[in-house]
Amino acid sequence: MTSEINDAAPGGPQAAEQETPTPQDGPALEIPPATSDHWAAHTTSWREILDQSPLTREHWKIWFLCAMGIFIDGFDLFVIAVALPLIAQDLTSDKWLLGLIGAAAPLGAMIGAATLGVVTDKIGRKAMYMIDLCIFVVFSAFCVFAWNVWSLIAFRFLLGVGVGADYPISSSYIAEFMPSRVRGKMLAGAFSFQALGSVGGALTGLLVLSMAPDISSWRLMLGAGIIPAVLVMFLRHNAPESPRWLMSQGRMKEAGDVIFALTGRQVCAVRPDDVVDKASAKPQRSWRLLLSPQYLRRTLLALVPWFLLDIALYAVGTFTPSVIARLSNEKSLHATTFAHNLIHQDIVATEGAIFLDLFLVIGFVCSIFLVEKVGRMRLQMFGFTGMTVGLLILSWAGALPHGDQSFIFVFLGFAIFNLLVNMGPNATTYLVAAELFPTDLRATAHGLAAAAGKVGAVIGIFFLPVSIATFGLSSTMAVVAGVGFLGFLVTWMFGIETAGASLEQLSAEPANPTVKLIVT
Repeated sequence: MTSEINDAAPGGPQAAEQETPTPQDGPALEIPPATSDHWAAHTTSWREILDQSPLTREHWKIWFLCAMGIFIDGFDLFVIAVALPLIAQDLTSDKWLLGLIGAAAPLGAMIGAATLGVVTDKIGRKAMYMIDLCIFVVFSAFCVFAWNVWSLIAFRFLLGVGVGADYPISSSYIAEFMPSRVRGKMLAGAFSFQALGSVGGALTGLLVLSMAPDISSWRLMLGAGIIPAVLVMFLRHNAPESPRWLMSQGRMKEAGDVIFALTGRQVCAVRPDDVVDKASAKPQRSWRLLLSPQYLRRTLLALVPWFLLDIALYAVGTFTPSVIARLSNEKSLHATTFAHNLIHQDIVATEGAIFLDLFLVIGFVCSIFLVEKVGRMRLQMFGFTGMTVGLLILSWAGALPHGDQSFIFVFLGFAIFNLLVNMGPNATTYLVAAELFPTDLRATAHGLAAAAGKVGAVIGIFFLPVSIATFGLSSTMAVVAGVGFLGFLVTWMFGIETAGASLEQLSAEPANPTVKLIVT
């Protein structure tokens, strides 16, 4: 049961003015005469300028830099999947420790998203934009020189803190800059870089294994993520601050400059009586407001489906090569040279996983084209349903004798899962969490939602290898399928459609008419 938010929703059209507190001390704003004729002639607000602007070169630059941060997250997710079989031979074969190695980065991402999302709302998007990549670069380098399993777990955890921070930063950046008519497409398009990062991580692992077929090659795989991170960090240094965040801090002159650079439209602060009331400035609010009756439904919609999604996504995605090798007939994958060769087994399983990851990319392409037409909630429910079907096919394949038939159903199940997970909830959970909350709580809320997802990821990564060893692949896939169906039910119960509405219309707050930014 989904509901739609439109101009009649709480914080409707007038909410365009709510996020414009007054300027702090600094350069004086040019305030034109507030005569009735002037006021009547200039009715376009700063919100309408941002929401109705054509896409400019600056829009695309901001979008690409955010998308590349998400690419790095996808890269890290899959490169560890390729590295784990080698780490198992080099450092430890203990199933629990291997699960902890796989879960360390998502666990760190949970902490990074939850804590640094709050910091992002306080100090701004741009500052954290750089800090999170510095964390990633430093601890990726440390992973290369890990001397035992516990040092690797610690460095992977700290690396994950930087990865987690990028979720609320990038989503807030994109949501606050992009015109409302394409906001969903741009958010989904940016998040699609996670799939490209997964393919990039798999290809990097394959390249390293081909060039350096050695047990210790996992170090080169984990260190390879430094290259794109340094490049993105260099390009991000001159990115502008979010104009919506600047206005929430009362820095409207700076916000006007960013809007002008972004759209070519000049704006200034004005009120009919030419008076700026400092009492209109909005103080930073606590995350506890997200649990109030005003926001509780939105918070549940942002957190719970993402949590359930990542249980399945990370459980299946992190161990895709291992699952393929277990479920399929090794001889059908590679005629005679596969058996008893760990390096070659890792290569062959990775090749199969790369093919399946192409369905992740196709899924995101479908999401980009459908998210504004079909709507977030319908797409999310359809995606959870498809995930459930794909996992049930994998469960059935796991019960079949190894052979050509099981091989076909293994790839069919993975293909359906990968296609539908990215067409639906993997994209929609990311973008809906960025749309439902006001500017001063947006990164906080998105960070908590991402953290909930990473809690699910940790559960999935720990659960899968232990469950396979205890109950078998077929039963394990059936349980994960149940998680996907639960995601459908939660979306149906709490869904709120956000397509097409401005961020101010979606903020669920009363309007504050004290100050406007309008076209001069």
